[in-house]
Amino acid sequence: MPPAAPLEFDALGTSWWIRAEGLESVLEGRVRDRLNDFDATWSRFRGDSLAMRLAAPADVGRADGERTVEFPAEAAPLGRLYRELHDLSGGSVTPFIGASLAQLGYDPDYSLQPHGEPVPAPRWGEDVDWDGRTVSARTPVVLDIGAAGKGLAVDLVCEILLGAGLTDFLVDAGGDMRRHGGTSDRIALENPFDTRQAIGVVELHDGALAASAVNRRAWGEGLHHVLDGLTGRPVRRVVASWVLAPDAMTADGLATALFFVPGVNLAERHDVHWLSVHSDGHAEGSPYFLEGLHR
Repeated sequence: MPPAAPLEFDALGTSWWIRAEGLESVLEGRVRDRLNDFDATWSRFRGDSLAMRLAAPADVGRADGERTVEFPAEAAPLGRLYRELHDLSGGSVTPFIGASLAQLGYDPDYSLQPHGEPVPAPRWGEDVDWDGRTVSARTPVVLDIGAAGKGLAVDLVCEILLGAGLTDFLVDAGGDMRRHGGTSDRIALENPFDTRQAIGVVELHDGALAASAVNRRAWGEGLHHVLDGLTGRPVRRVVASWVLAPDAMTADGLATALFFVPGVNLAERHDVHWLSVHSDGHAEGSPYFLEGLHR
């Protein structure tokens, strides 16, 4: 019997590709429903999402003007990762950068037209707090979990597949992917200066690979989606990064952090392999990735 065709669909603003034996229609429905719920919770492109309540006027009756939102259970590990990366980067990595993204044109209408100057993110611990599942803001905050959220969504889909007894699958959400069981997959690393070429190959088996590149969501002159929370401006030094990690949320978050934090510092805290390509064309990385550049 030939292998089952992969499931392909669009969700969370990207293309999804799932290869799994035994992925029946009922299970497909559960995957799609979970991603729809995730979008309704976290999307800054939907005015009715739970996250956008933090950008609304202050809670009625609160003299201090605070907005408080309690998120689903996945918010706790997501918030812990963001706080770690925020502190390691001196505040450059932050989930509170959404207002500047919208200001620069990456807004709910996808206008890709700047509306004004970039703005620094609200300050963690002063303007806004994230404690477990609860986020409280003392000023309007546009939450954007793009630095690690897609990876988290991949992990949540994998939980559904594992819970259904599937043991051999690959989940790919626009280049952020997680592999479980079976043989390894060879994954090409796209050249950020020429997307028709690869700069190397890595093997993915029982783990996750995430990539981040400034050319994937870019518009206008020097505008892209990786912003420095301290200034609200797009970064310039790094143009692409990759991380291999045990789970996709960690891989995704650390791939973004590589734009601000040396990879050796991240590897000291997490069991990961990493690679970053700089704007002048040189690459830095862990031995596994650097060897992959010659495969």
